Order: sequence, then C-alpha cells, then structure tokens
Amino acid sequence: MKNVCIAMSGGVDSSAAASLVRENFPACGGITLTMLGSDGDIRNAADAAQVCGKLSIPHAAVDCQDAFRRAVMDYFADAYARGLTPNPCVVCNREIKFGFLLDEAVKRGYDGIATGHYARICRQGDRALVQKAADAGKDQSYVLAMLTPEQLKYCVFPLGEYTKPQVRELAAERGFVTARKSDSQDICFVPDGDYVGFLTRFTGISPTPGEYADEDGKILGMHKGHQCYTIGQRKGLGISMGRHIFVLSKDAASNRVTLGDADRLMHTRVLCTDLNLQAMDTLPDGYSCKVKLRYAHRESPARIWHTDKGILIEFDTPQRAPSPGQFAVLYEDDMVVGGAVIC
Repeated sequence: MKNVCIAMSGGVDSSAAASLVRENFPACGGITLTMLGSDGDIRNAADAAQVCGKLSIPHAAVDCQDAFRRAVMDYFADAYARGLTPNPCVVCNREIKFGFLLDEAVKRGYDGIATGHYARICRQGDRALVQKAADAGKDQSYVLAMLTPEQLKYCVFPLGEYTKPQVRELAAERGFVTARKSDSQDICFVPDGDYVGFLTRFTGISPTPGEYADEDGKILGMHKGHQCYTIGQRKGLGISMGRHIFVLSKDAASNRVTLGDADRLMHTRVLCTDLNLQAMDTLPDGYSCKVKLRYAHRESPARIWHTDKGILIEFDTPQRAPSPGQFAVLYEDDMVVGGAVIC
C-alpha cells in the first residue's frame, strides 16, 4: 500500500492511528463520515480536520446519513421489532466503515484504509486475517469478524500493538486536540442508552404490553413490551416470584416474554446462520476452535457442525444466555476464523 485513507472519527484512537500512518506510509489522507447530521458530527469533523492539519495531510468530511440509516439504524430497529438482540457496531463496520468508506476511498485513489480499531492484520499469502490486539483488554477483533476477505485486503490497524494509555500519550505528545477526549461508551445513535426511547422515536411505534409466561406457558403477569427486555435480564422486570427470575426468551409475534431460573439460560448447543469465513474458504465439519458469543464474553472451546439451517456450535461447557441476533465469533489461537449470526 502506498496511499492510505484514514477513517477519522474525531476521537483519540483515529488521531493516533493517523499519526502512525503518516509516519509509515508514503501518502495518506483523512476522511470523516458524518452519519447523524448532529452537532456532535460537526464537532468531530472539526477535531479530525485539526488533527489532519497538524499532520499536514488532506482531510474531507463525507455525508453518509442515508447509507447509515439504511444499513445500521433500520437494521437495529428491525431486529428489535423481531425480538432479536442486534449489534449495530458489527454491521456498521461491514457496511459503513469498510463498505461505504472503502468505496469512497477507492474512488479518491486510495489503496488502503486505516482505522483506530484495536486489532492486528496478519497477511498470509494473498489472504489478510484479523488477529487480536496485543492489549487483550482493548481487543476489538470481535466487531471485525463479519468483514469479508476482500475488505480485509485493504485494512490497516495501526493501534494493534498499543495500549490505550500509550495511544493517549502519543496523541498528547503531538498536541492533538483529541488527546484527552473521552471515549464513547454507547451506540452512537443512542447516546443516552435508552434503546426503547430511540425505537419509539425512530419507528413511531411504542412497545405494547404483553404477557410474561413460564416455560410451560403459564401466565405469570404482564410486561411493558418485548422490546424492553434482553435475554438473561433479571433486574427491572417488574414482577416478583419470590426468587431470582430471568428472561429466557422472547417471541415477537405473540409479544410474549418467557421467564425462568438461571440454570435454564445455560446452553451447550447454539445454532447460527450467515457464516462469514475469513481464515479459510470452507469450514471442515467437526472443526475445533474457540467461540465468543458476545463482545464482553470470553471465548470457549467448541466444535462446529454443518446443518441444513447453518452451523451448530457445540461447546465443551455450557454458555450463558446466547441471544438471537448477536454474533458468534470463531477463533483459532488469537486469529479470527469468521463469524455468524446466532439464531
């Protein structure tokens, strides 16, 4: 790669990534995607432009509100309406940061794209693989598992060998305005964490009260609407059973939420669809690897079996609360094999 496009979010990570790209590639430039049309977008683009100015590299802001709404926000709202638990960051990476932005970068003459993700790229022949970051506490390989092999060929992850304190120190040494900027903790289009409020505003549809039931179908009480709950949830159910009780499943069609004891959340078999492979072209039946069922989950040993509906993940030990709509990520050592959507 000779001319690398840096995805400039306006945060400290992308700023540090830009500095490292500037030092290690013959030519580069920054692009900031404005996805929400908000005041925050404007501030972030201004901060990104200031960092690029310090680095003496070109910067551009590109509007992608329509693409972001279609690919990410509509997906998020639709998943919740169907009783699923979406992960918009995984979809945003594939469709926007390494989809829309990559297309834009190629049109502008760039031959690679760099982001501030904490991950590494390992190149084996003509194949590029996602490798975990050196800092396990910041590793973001999970949210990159649905990138296609073709997208990965363009990727550069400059922060893969760095810790967060090192990144902040690097940004401070270079006098970047973003050096002490706080990290975003929530989904960018739901900054207050109120998913139900967002869904109501975005779709114009408010959750409808429905029935709590046990696994035998016995009605236990009423809930506020299936969108208000997640698999494994215990607090905030608004019902007293004389013991700890958890959300076991949700059915959007009947608007019914099934409750039960903690042990009923444990599963050794998880069915997935939409397998995306990065490390190989085909997955052998009975393939042995480790699998992570959510971002903040420790991967566990499992075998993968092919079925007529997708893949079946069979864990060595029971896993808590696999949630339909979330992503299962397959690892071999510290390398991402691929990802799939939990049914």
